[in-house]
Amino acid sequence: MKNGWREHRTRDPEVQELSELLRSLPIHSADALALPGFRSPDSVSRKTTDFATNHPLYSGAATRCGKPTLLMIEALISREAEMLQAAQAIEEGIGSGELYGIAPQPEEVDETGATAIEGRLLVRRALARERDPKLRRLKIKQTRRRGLPLSCQVCDFNFARAYGELGDGYIEVHHVTPLHASGARETKLDDLACLCANCHRMCHRSRPGESWRTPASLRAEMERTARSSLP
Repeated sequence: MKNGWREHRTRDPEVQELSELLRSLPIHSADALALPGFRSPDSVSRKTTDFATNHPLYSGAATRCGKPTLLMIEALISREAEMLQAAQAIEEGIGSGELYGIAPQPEEVDETGATAIEGRLLVRRALARERDPKLRRLKIKQTRRRGLPLSCQVCDFNFARAYGELGDGYIEVHHVTPLHASGARETKLDDLACLCANCHRMCHRSRPGESWRTPASLRAEMERTARSSLP
């Protein structure tokens, strides 16, 4: 895309670097990595040819490729800024080592089996960082210091009101802008929002054309739904 939707040759330094980056992802089996052609510079170059020749504006004959490649071309065209942010987040995560050794998170896949288009590594990275107990404790402390109730900033649900002593002091903490969109940076407490479990999941839930939403946009969506249900 940055190359004007033209292919890159095998000896291109960017192809060599991308080959090394893809092979370093912590998702490949030892058997796959043992194959000489697996994510090799030749295979990366061929993939750029698939991307270039299957672009809607390409006038020549298209190379044969799979549906995932066609879906990625469509996503790169329609969601350019978001896809570039996702790619940068993956690259930064590999370089920092954050994408290695994060335990599987059952919540990263919704009930339909779908994840955000950025992929499991990014979703897992965001969820794991949001569960940092230190950040959660500091956010709760800040909220109480400001004299505010520990209520969901979207639906106003309060665990203490609903469950009494059992729910006292409990709330989930969420990054207002996901880490895959904001990139690697120091998290400030004002970057976090207090949410109930339901709203937290709805902020993360993916659907076609949308892979995340802020608490404010989720609240606006709830208000639109409420208005549409009025007689």
